[in-house]
Amino acid sequence: MDDRDQVNEKHLDEDQQSTTVLPWDRFSNWIHCCCVVTFDLELGQAMELIYPGHVKLSDKEKMNICYLSFPDSNSGCMGDTQFHFRIRQCPGRKPTVKAHNAYNRDCPITLQSESAYYYGFVYFRQTKDRTIRRGYFQKSVVLVTKLPFVALFSQLVSIIAPEYFDNGEPSLEAACHDIDQWPDPIPGDTLNLPIMGTVIQVRVPCRSDRLVGGVQAKSQERHTIPAHSVLPTLHEVDIYSAFHSILPHVQLLWELVLIGEPVVVMAASPSVTCNCVQALINMITPLKYCNDFRPYFTIHDSEFKEFTTRTQAPPPVILGVTNPFFAKTLQHWPHIIRIGEMGGLGTSPKPLNKLKKAASLKTLDSKPGVYTQYKSFLAKDKMILKRLMKGSQSKRPVEAQNAILRRHFLELTQSFMIPLERYMASLMPLQRNISPHKGAPLLRQFDPEEFLQTVEHSGPQLTSGIKGDWEALYRRFFRSPNFEGWYYQRQREVNQKLQVLHMEALSNSNLVEWIRDKEEVEIVDLILRIKEKLKFAINNHTVVQQESVMKLQKHLENIVSALPDDLQTVIKT
Repeated sequence: MDDRDQVNEKHLDEDQQSTTVLPWDRFSNWIHCCCVVTFDLELGQAMELIYPGHVKLSDKEKMNICYLSFPDSNSGCMGDTQFHFRIRQCPGRKPTVKAHNAYNRDCPITLQSESAYYYGFVYFRQTKDRTIRRGYFQKSVVLVTKLPFVALFSQLVSIIAPEYFDNGEPSLEAACHDIDQWPDPIPGDTLNLPIMGTVIQVRVPCRSDRLVGGVQAKSQERHTIPAHSVLPTLHEVDIYSAFHSILPHVQLLWELVLIGEPVVVMAASPSVTCNCVQALINMITPLKYCNDFRPYFTIHDSEFKEFTTRTQAPPPVILGVTNPFFAKTLQHWPHIIRIGEMGGLGTSPKPLNKLKKAASLKTLDSKPGVYTQYKSFLAKDKMILKRLMKGSQSKRPVEAQNAILRRHFLELTQSFMIPLERYMASLMPLQRNISPHKGAPLLRQFDPEEFLQTVEHSGPQLTSGIKGDWEALYRRFFRSPNFEGWYYQRQREVNQKLQVLHMEALSNSNLVEWIRDKEEVEIVDLILRIKEKLKFAINNHTVVQQESVMKLQKHLENIVSALPDDLQTVIKT
């Protein structure tokens, strides 16, 4: 099979993918499995059901799901409680679903499918029941997935779980069969997702979306079914409500998340901790948070010892905890956020304006606040705080307050990242220096000191009104996994772009003329280079122009046919 056939077959495979779907293929594009966890008098929390039945979970994964599916202290959780968690996938498992590879290529970096983690979206019910020996009915329905669609899966489990509690396993099977009919999560598409007699409409974000201003491109509708529920977002959480009681400290929290500091969030309910942890992760959008984070964490978690040991510094992880035991166990952590239970709108606790020392947190009953000795690099932006306080006094809707705060952090993060992006662009070789007769050029190495020299004249202060020691903040950022993750991604994208430009230069040159006075060894080297480029085209067909591929294939045929017969035979084998 020659290279042209390989490229054509690759596209053919993708075109046929939608018509050769096996049972549960579409389901696995969205959800790994559904679990039902119950309380067993002898075993404690136990896995009652995994659906579909063919899905495999390791014993450690089952144990973690079981313990994380109930509130750590459920005495105050009568009725229904919703939250989510995140656990490590055990090594040695099959790689990510094929559809997730295509999805990851085009979705925003922050929304990529998790390769090493599972999310669990929990709907827990606890009611009094005299027919049960313990006196309580305690059971959870859990959706396990690799996709960080917090808003969608929270809504989905709130539809599926009550039906299951009322009608048992057949309703869970029906829900899973509905999901198995869903279209693939294709970035940029607006999808109608039927589930148990209702339809949820969502738009899957695309990497090319404009984040501030601009109108989203209208995407092709996949269904004509009318939607009962239009979700404004797949993944965003309410940042304003999550931080209402500690609003004066939100910019400090942004810094802590940006530089990857260890943070623990303490609250009485897993619903509160998971919203707060997810809000922290969302604060640095569009930058991806590259450390570990656990929206809800318990003393039974398999990583408990790893995260709570005092023999070394706390790992760069964000934990959400509810068990009072953690107030003592994690007292040595440098940054602790205590979130109080929020009342209705207008009755929330007054935002606290004073930081507390971390050592002063003795119990989980301590007052809400941020317990840290961290000194911010940037001056506090008082304008945004005044605007939010004014909105609270005038009863501005929470959705509007959230939009204001979210936009503020988006612009702050972009102000921080723009100089880095500009410097990264300067590391690219000039296009006129890309020669078809040499290897593809590579990006110059990132030099932190060289970059820092640019900050004074073209740093974040040009787009942000916030003053402070931006240079010192960059230095801390350079030591964080967030910088490593961003740099690796940008390096990969830029080198891919350089490969494409080199391929175009190669395809547009007169190679047959060039080889006339060349030795055979140079010609063979050129043939190998062209074959490498065609292989690159197969793996990166979305960024490579088909015209360039066809030109290169023609060049290859002409060059090989000009060789002696014996050498042609060697090259073709």
